[in-house]
Amino acid sequence: MSARANPSAPSTRSARTEPSADVLVVGAGPTGLLLAGDLAASGVNVVLLERRSTESNLTRAFAVHARTLEVFDARGLAEALIATGHLIDGVRLFGRMAIDLTRLETRFPGVLMTPQYHVERLLEERAVAAGADIRRGVRCTGLRQDADGVELDVEEADGTARTLRARYAVGTDGVHSTVRRALGMPFPGRAVLDSVMLADVRLAAAPRELPAFRGGAEGFAFVVPFGDGWFRIIAWRRGTRLPTDAPVDLEDLKGVTRALFGTDFGVHDARWTSRFHSDERQVPRYRDGRVFLAGDAAHVHSPAGGLGMNAGIQDAANLGWKLAAVLQGRAGEALLDSYHDERHPVGTQVLRVSGAIVRAVLFDSPLIRGVRDVATRVLPFAPAVGRRMARTVSGLAVAYPAPPGSHPLTGRRVPDLPLVEAGDGPTRLYEALRAGTHLRVLPRDTGPDVPPAPPGALTVTRADAERTALLVRPDGYVESAEELPPSWSLPEAGTGAEAGAGGTVEAGEEPTASAGPEAAERNAVVA
Repeated sequence: MSARANPSAPSTRSARTEPSADVLVVGAGPTGLLLAGDLAASGVNVVLLERRSTESNLTRAFAVHARTLEVFDARGLAEALIATGHLIDGVRLFGRMAIDLTRLETRFPGVLMTPQYHVERLLEERAVAAGADIRRGVRCTGLRQDADGVELDVEEADGTARTLRARYAVGTDGVHSTVRRALGMPFPGRAVLDSVMLADVRLAAAPRELPAFRGGAEGFAFVVPFGDGWFRIIAWRRGTRLPTDAPVDLEDLKGVTRALFGTDFGVHDARWTSRFHSDERQVPRYRDGRVFLAGDAAHVHSPAGGLGMNAGIQDAANLGWKLAAVLQGRAGEALLDSYHDERHPVGTQVLRVSGAIVRAVLFDSPLIRGVRDVATRVLPFAPAVGRRMARTVSGLAVAYPAPPGSHPLTGRRVPDLPLVEAGDGPTRLYEALRAGTHLRVLPRDTGPDVPPAPPGALTVTRADAERTALLVRPDGYVESAEELPPSWSLPEAGTGAEAGAGGTVEAGEEPTASAGPEAAERNAVVA
């Protein structure tokens, strides 16, 4: 496998090189599928490559958090996805410690339990309908880039070797990413858990409360329903050191659940079992010249909190509109740097949060476990702590850096504001975001002297009484804001994100349903 990450290196284009697309995406998991769909919907020529020849009906991820459901809502997919699973109102961590999600300020106050294959199916249907070219049974074997584009060496299912060329490439090909390795990108970190068992099974008697979780000195076990009679069990026994290719013994799985729950729930008829090692790793850069990394190719962590798939989907939502804007000449190349600047700190935060959860569960000192259990009887009753934990796990607390002197709402997620009805137009903000463009959100009764909208932006009118005018990015974050009156002006679409590069995930105000700064609530992101 060869790689040359220097964008100025001369091209080695051969006669068999095929000009293939504006963007080549490698890996058809949720991250790659959402990215390909967004690019295709924006009119970008995108080819998505996947080494698997057929779609998988097996899954590791199953939790879709509130912010990700908002991402789906902005694409008209939320209701269809919710219909595939079960929306629950909290996440139980250990003992009495549970995160209550019912008070989140969102249309989706909970977490959806649904198999990853339902997520992939909906995203693939959307991507294909938008015109994305999805090629299965194609394996990436090498990568080169130069000042004008990227070349990928690929091998098709019949052994045919080709070289595909595009202006940009994105690796969304998972923890063992070929794209990342071809770049020579380091993936520093460490193993957290060895030999975690996964099994999709039938149960003779399901737990009364689902999902069910127990952790203790022996290890942990987690039981979640798929809604179709199948259940996922994730179990880990302390001290186990088996390799990932070692078969899962159902008797061993039952032993862990009996030790923790007092019953094995009558486990039977396993349709799929697997074993994995859980690492905490993150690449130092999400961009290398004309190549980007997203999802598990860029960051991996423990399964605690069910954060991984959600972080990858939100990586894609951040990157897609930026690539489209640059490719179509609506923004400068510098906008693409903001992808790393905005999403790398979020990836770091996800590693910290999931790591903190799993370490709290797995304390092996009786004294420390005792202190932890006492804390669980106190912390759930501290409203500020509970809100902070809920917003962090749900993804609603993520905010992007803003230039000095910006309006306090700049870089913050926008809630689903009600809009003034205009014929058959959208009645709420996330319906308007389905246009895939910037939104200029004006207060009611703005007056006749409103300047023209920034190029490409869609103008909508908020139905509440707030006087804050917003320019909202396609991914649902505020690019700029200003109070009316006095006079106002908004920058052209794309400029605010470039100016906001270079910070970290911060605590700060988030627009509430009224979106005025006086009504915003300050919430810190858990470090």
